[in-house]
Amino acid sequence: MSKVHQSACPLNCWDSCGFLVTVENEKVKKVDGDPHHPITEGKICGRGRMLETKTNAPERLRYPMKKQNGEFVRISWCQALDEIADRMQKIKETAGTTAVLHSHDYANNGLLKALDQRFFNGYGGVTEIVGSICWGSGIEAQSWDFGRSYGHGPLDIYNSKHVIVWGRNVSRTNMHLYHHLQQVKKQGATLTVIDPIFNPTAKLADRYISVKPGMDGWLAAGVLKILIQSGKTNEDFIRNHSFGFKEVASLLASVSLEEIIVKTETSIEELQYLAGLYADGPTATFMGLGMQRYKNGGGTIRWIDALVAASGNVGIKGGGANFGNVQIGESFAKPKLTLPELKTQSRTFSMMTQAEEILTAADPAIEMIIVTCGNPLTQVPNTNKVKEAFEKVPMTVAIDSILTDTAKLCDYVLPTATVFEEEDIYYSSMYHHFVQYGKKLVEPQGEAKSDSWIWAELAKRLGFGEIFEYSTEEFLQMGLSSLEKEGVTLERLKEKGHLPLPVKEVPWDDYKFLTPSGKFEFVSSAAEEKGYSGLPKLDVPEESSFHDSRLAEKYPYTLLSIHPQRSNHSQHVPFIEKMQHIQVDISPDIADEQAVQDGDVVVIFNERGRLEGKAKIMKQAHPKTINIDEGMWSAFGGSVNTLTKDTNSDNGMGSTLFDCLVGMEKA
Repeated sequence: MSKVHQSACPLNCWDSCGFLVTVENEKVKKVDGDPHHPITEGKICGRGRMLETKTNAPERLRYPMKKQNGEFVRISWCQALDEIADRMQKIKETAGTTAVLHSHDYANNGLLKALDQRFFNGYGGVTEIVGSICWGSGIEAQSWDFGRSYGHGPLDIYNSKHVIVWGRNVSRTNMHLYHHLQQVKKQGATLTVIDPIFNPTAKLADRYISVKPGMDGWLAAGVLKILIQSGKTNEDFIRNHSFGFKEVASLLASVSLEEIIVKTETSIEELQYLAGLYADGPTATFMGLGMQRYKNGGGTIRWIDALVAASGNVGIKGGGANFGNVQIGESFAKPKLTLPELKTQSRTFSMMTQAEEILTAADPAIEMIIVTCGNPLTQVPNTNKVKEAFEKVPMTVAIDSILTDTAKLCDYVLPTATVFEEEDIYYSSMYHHFVQYGKKLVEPQGEAKSDSWIWAELAKRLGFGEIFEYSTEEFLQMGLSSLEKEGVTLERLKEKGHLPLPVKEVPWDDYKFLTPSGKFEFVSSAAEEKGYSGLPKLDVPEESSFHDSRLAEKYPYTLLSIHPQRSNHSQHVPFIEKMQHIQVDISPDIADEQAVQDGDVVVIFNERGRLEGKAKIMKQAHPKTINIDEGMWSAFGGSVNTLTKDTNSDNGMGSTLFDCLVGMEKA
């Protein structure tokens, strides 16, 4: 007999969809959308539906494994946990706890995933990863400008006169925003898409503007320069609610529009068109994540923020510089779950440069790596260096539900439960403000265990098991304790399935910013305190003709690596046969230049590595642009990160994945 249960998507995605999950004979049979969810309204993407396949896949990890003589053998939980704990205890006594590295990402967003930090803090503090491959530069940039990265609520778009989607293909990554774009267009709003690739969202637009990859900040600066020259900036906002605008205006006066047009490969008419939209608000700007994955990525977001603010589109209905929405995650009582006060030692590595830091670490050297919620062998830049780093470390442990490229390299693999096999709470820090409850629907397959069980068992063996002597329900209540006064309780959440969090639909409507000055800061004092320039710089990508003409001559094409359509990063690649080959999307000019046709096998290369795949000619894209979707496994040709570089962005908190020049030739 089958039964349908309300649930939620755990994937770290913009939309955080509501689910209806069919269970039959103690097995998940189907995943559909929940039509009663106020934002996602019953529509879900293929990634969400794939969670049934992932849960029941034959390739699923079901037992603890240990590598012996280069091959994995099944072992008991007792043996695995005893041996890992013994090594951790010896490391603590001889080298100190920071000789352990916790390498993680954000593959899933369950509230109780934060219990890994509770464990490592209880251990005494380890080497932790900071920054983000995905959105780190932009989050840091907006924290300098506004004090936090807060976005408008999804339905505020219906107050917009103009909507600008800047570097975000919402048809692929934010499908419910795509629906709203369709609706607001019917109501008379204009839609403009700015992107190097003419994607399905651009097809919906009234106007598409192609910009040279990595030069979006220059484009924003050019539009702002025109607003200043034409006297169409919002003087009330600038005078009463901001700091440092004169310095920005002075910098722009030193740069000509001709130089901006050359660098962005746009036109004066396009800049004037955008200036007209921003002056005729309310204008909403929805930014994507790709354009801040360059060396100049933080500056890019700061220039777009400056444009939105100076035009008066901050703090008003229908406006906003929408990048992240971290006010969602800030609603929870995370410190009660993570217990940061228990940490006695601490060291940080950048998420982007972790491989180099592992290889060069001293006092202490890294003696153990524990990987959670991630697959660094496909997702971290410079794959070959990541592999070298992991192979150097004496003991490596992966906690996962499938044998990823990273898990295959590890000494121990611990099988974790999937979303429908454990209880948790889910939310998104990027789009909407509804928190969702996901109950345990079926038992974990084989001997798989929840992450919290694994941490509790390791903690017992290491002598601090008492901090895990709570039930799942008690941990969830801890996380929600900061919301009780707002009526968001675990009991109500279980009853309703989803509840709105008490966040601002229109952030900054009181013009009280969380910067040191309390104003929007065109010149950031927080940046200066960290040793950076407070004034946003007009920098260019490191791997570009403007910065290194010799490199650009040798490797003339810009390589992008956007998110795949049907997989959340690398998670679903082994289960979708059509994804199991490398597709090399190339702009039409490259195809003409090299006489390449669809299906031709081509080699993409630079000094870091090479990949081979089948060419697909894009219908329209900025000249000299190539894309290879990220997330591919080594068994199917290898990760695009074989080609990307492991450096930090200009503000130290993001990746430079798109700051990547390559060559191409027929195989």
